[in-house]
Amino acid sequence: MKNNTGIHLKYPSLRRSLPVLLILACPPSVMLFWYALTGLNGSVTRLADVIINEGPVDLLYRIWGPVFFGTPRAWMIIGVFALSQLAMMRLVPGRAYQGPVTPAGNIPVYKDNGLASYGVTLTLFCVLSFGFHVFSPSIIYDHFNEILGALNFTSLVFCLLLYVKGRFYPSSSDSGYTGNFIFDYYWGTELYPRVLGWDVKMFTNCRFGMMGWPLIIISFAAGQHELYGLSDSMMVAVGLQLIYITKFFIWESGYMRSMDIMHDRAGFYICWGCLVWLPMVYTSHTLYLVNHPNRLGLPLAALIFVFGTASIIINYLADRQRQVVRASAGDCTIWGKKPVLLRARYRTENGEDRENLLLASGWWGLSRHFHYIPEITGAFFWTVPALFENFLPYFYVSFLAILLVHRSVRDDRRCSTKYGKDWDAYRALVPHRILPLPHRRKK
Repeated sequence: MKNNTGIHLKYPSLRRSLPVLLILACPPSVMLFWYALTGLNGSVTRLADVIINEGPVDLLYRIWGPVFFGTPRAWMIIGVFALSQLAMMRLVPGRAYQGPVTPAGNIPVYKDNGLASYGVTLTLFCVLSFGFHVFSPSIIYDHFNEILGALNFTSLVFCLLLYVKGRFYPSSSDSGYTGNFIFDYYWGTELYPRVLGWDVKMFTNCRFGMMGWPLIIISFAAGQHELYGLSDSMMVAVGLQLIYITKFFIWESGYMRSMDIMHDRAGFYICWGCLVWLPMVYTSHTLYLVNHPNRLGLPLAALIFVFGTASIIINYLADRQRQVVRASAGDCTIWGKKPVLLRARYRTENGEDRENLLLASGWWGLSRHFHYIPEITGAFFWTVPALFENFLPYFYVSFLAILLVHRSVRDDRRCSTKYGKDWDAYRALVPHRILPLPHRRKK
């Protein structure tokens, strides 16, 4: 099946059923997730017992009904945060840079001010809460279920508006629809929607989802401090996540060339995910720690922190190698040597012939997606301070591993279609997809 932008949509039965399932299941699941972590000690079995005994509808009505539309306090928190991020996207200085060429031949332009905006955001939150006591630093923790309710409702409406915009007021020629409303609502109708000059995906993915993550976990830490005192397990978990998020904003211009931005449209799949799923699931292990102030001791805490930091640094260095190669057109060194490169040719939808440099040395010589390994191990190390009493804190790292493995398959399939024989040649240079396993000898 093909939409009017020429993008092939495989597996029509899955295309019909999966979006419906996810749209119906995901919004209530985040509320159940919050309830299990805060009300049931993070126990999946206890949650299952409550669902069976109380009934799923009655349970959802009890925990979600009172906050379905949020509360005035939740709306105030979300509104102030969202408006401040929109203002910083426009007002904080930064150089202009170009994103990758789109399938329709367009080149999006962004402002590189993510790291500065991140610094301003954290400074303002800490100064206003810890310094001047304008609000409690635990304000997000204290109203988290209300915030989730408001975000759930708002995001569903927001995705509907994006669908309408893409159908009738597209920002560029990288737009289209299949005629199936559910699928188009789920997947999106525009690749790079912009509203009054603001890039929607940069806002939802980077400036709301990723920028909200550090504020949420700092507020969770403040909540634990008020209840029990601050534990070393919380300090390790929050510290590692802050390093990772800082790395993200250092690398934000590289993220704007990732699959999330280049190929995933602005619909429920990515926008609801960044506005609701990310704030709940990506912080879930830290929410669990609020009422589980595990004492690790200095040796274990230091060991976890060192290994977690090393994972994040390796992940950053791998991403940076590819950025340096592309920025220098291959005129650089990788691990002290000239990089092994393959020039992969492709053709855009408007018939232009172009080429990309594919790096086959350094971290990228180990496997085609080696950077996913330290991504997963980093998440494990900032989760492991929760210890092993319950599985639910490990849902995020499990979800991340599945997501990245699936993404590697999607990326290989897309690159094979895009580059053809050049991709086959690249796979011969770098045969492993994620794990750099030793070659098996043929008998």
